[in-house]
Amino acid sequence: MNLFDRHRQLLRRKNAPAAAAREIPEAVFASCPGCHASVLKSVLQTNRYVCPSCGHHFPISARERIRQILDDGSFRELDARLSTVNVHAFPHYDEKLDTASRKTGMKEAVICGTGTIDGIHVAVGVMDARFMMASMGMAVGEKLCRLIHQATRKKLPLILFSASGGARMQEGILSLVQMARTNAALEEFSEHGGFYISVLTHPVTGGVSASFAMAADIILAEPEALIGFAGRRVIEQTIRESLPENFQKAESLQEWGFLDAIVTRGDMKKLLARLLRLHRGRKS
Repeated sequence: MNLFDRHRQLLRRKNAPAAAAREIPEAVFASCPGCHASVLKSVLQTNRYVCPSCGHHFPISARERIRQILDDGSFRELDARLSTVNVHAFPHYDEKLDTASRKTGMKEAVICGTGTIDGIHVAVGVMDARFMMASMGMAVGEKLCRLIHQATRKKLPLILFSASGGARMQEGILSLVQMARTNAALEEFSEHGGFYISVLTHPVTGGVSASFAMAADIILAEPEALIGFAGRRVIEQTIRESLPENFQKAESLQEWGFLDAIVTRGDMKKLLARLLRLHRGRKS
């Protein structure tokens, strides 16, 4: 074998792993944003969509979160067909709603209903960031208010899982009104002795963070969730200073007393059940 042939052989060996990797379908693996490891999607699913190497929490759908948190077969959805209306005739809004609906199989950015956690009946609302970044418009506000009123009437504990980019600009002032509506419903719920747990997932920003997401008896968050009102770049441009790396991360908010606890996905159901039992014991 001459030198030229030897060199070609070495190159083939060097490129073999990369070539083999290209032959593996992308649907089999997911790249972790935290540690950049390639993780089998089947392993992610078994591990509640948490990276087994670094603990990074991948985004999950509202349906998947309900499956993880509520007892099997206990969930009963409310107002499943309620959807928004393009009242301002905002250009291309109808097309965006249709695309989001086909992508997620949902009519709006939040799923609401009742179910049980460890046998304890609860009212639950779960936002899904895949639907227009779970922005809050009229339908989202209406579904949440109906859920809160249901919890008030039936004296159920309330758990809301937030993940949102804020108010929905296509609905203008009608989207901003939902901040006041949901908070008013929560005030009535609290006056009737209701127990409300808010769980903040990635991200929770804008009008949602400024209203019902932070108005709970107990506020929990998933690790490294982004939580804030205005975006980092807007704040830096306004104050003309650089912000720390962990700014608006759940860990920073806990340090400053804005959160009660940061809870991993694997521990979430167990902790929620414990809090619900403690509250039930306090009432009896």
